Amino acid sequence: MNKNRKYIIILVLAAFIFPFAKGYSQEKQESRSVLLSLQEAVAAAFRNNKDIRIQEEENKISQAKIQEAQSKFLPQVNLGAGYTHSGSVLQLSTIKSTKKDIGIFSGYKNDNNLNISVDESVYNGGADIANFKQSELGLRVSQETLRVKKLDVEFETKRLYYGLLLAYEAERIAQELFDQAQAHYEDVKNKFGQGTVSKFDLLQSKVQVSKIMPELVRAKNAVDLIAADLKKMLGFKMRDSLALKDKLLYSLIEINEEEFLKQAYLNRPEMNLKALGIDIQKWAIQMAKSGWRPQISAEGGYSYRSNNLGNMFNNRHSNWNAGFSVSIPLFDGFSTKAKVDQAASRYAQAKLEKEDLGEQIAVDIRQACLDLKQAEAIINSSKDNIEEAREALRIAGVSFDNGEGTNLDVLDAQISLSQIENNFSEGVYDYLMAKAFLDRTMAGSQEGK
Repeated sequence: MNKNRKYIIILVLAAFIFPFAKGYSQEKQESRSVLLSLQEAVAAAFRNNKDIRIQEEENKISQAKIQEAQSKFLPQVNLGAGYTHSGSVLQLSTIKSTKKDIGIFSGYKNDNNLNISVDESVYNGGADIANFKQSELGLRVSQETLRVKKLDVEFETKRLYYGLLLAYEAERIAQELFDQAQAHYEDVKNKFGQGTVSKFDLLQSKVQVSKIMPELVRAKNAVDLIAADLKKMLGFKMRDSLALKDKLLYSLIEINEEEFLKQAYLNRPEMNLKALGIDIQKWAIQMAKSGWRPQISAEGGYSYRSNNLGNMFNNRHSNWNAGFSVSIPLFDGFSTKAKVDQAASRYAQAKLEKEDLGEQIAVDIRQACLDLKQAEAIINSSKDNIEEAREALRIAGVSFDNGEGTNLDVLDAQISLSQIENNFSEGVYDYLMAKAFLDRTMAGSQEGK
């Protein structure tokens, strides 16, 4: 009996544990290792970014709006049918008609009708034309907005990608500094045991290790945090393992501010959006002015009407109509004038906004060029000193071993080397980001566009 109870308990526990174990196993299987270049990272961001996908749907909406605007130029054709029962109708029995049943004019008690009608707006003051032009411009606005979003996503992806490369480099420098400090402490500890160094040197070396440890931990945490932000940007899962193909390297470019500014004016989608906004407001003025112009429409129809469905479709029960109407506005309480004034002011606003953006682009280009020059200066001042700092650390170590140098010389040399390496890697990062900002300002790149 006890044995059976034991088996039952095992089965119950297995029933509860198995789903969790299975889910954990699946989760482990779903995690993956991803190795990415910068171009592959940008492409992944384009595929998975929600703002880009939303804007792509907005492009489809704008295309549909063009079709909607085109429909205003086509006739509206309607087919109608109906049945009406009346208690009594006017009977004109004295009137004889050899061509038409008089009921199609005066009605039937059981009235069946079938008709087709055609309505066409011949001219409505140019409002339909203005609406069509605005819808065409609206599609271009939507397309340029998609370019803006792609440029923003590309820039942010570069920022995180380069940031992760910088974090890797900072972690490497911090790890090297920690290893150097730890090795030096062990060396000083041995020398202290032999009585060749003071206790002050021993304590000083130990404190140095303790001071460096938090920096190493922060560097490792920075790698994990930036990697998490990059995974989110690319649409990856947090449990995915991410590695980068590229290194924190740079190549100098020739700085030509005038040419950069020219390319920015020609290519930047924000400038195109402002220009399109001016054109849209220009057509908005024409749409507003349509309130002053004549409205012309035409209509026609053909119908069958009878009190007997079986005898409906013949010449005696058919009728047709055709006509047109013209409406000329004489006075609308100055409503149209107010609309025209509003549209004219928006047109003036759009022109001023374009001018303001042009001035901002010039500022952005100047900033990018200055940032490139500053980063290049930092790189040049740091890269030549890295080997010298390494040599200084080696000399300080040899001098300390020979009793000619001090413990402080070694510790200072270790810190100096790490600072110079950090300055160099940060300078490279700043240069890459300045170039990315320049590309964003000039609307360059865009993987796949």
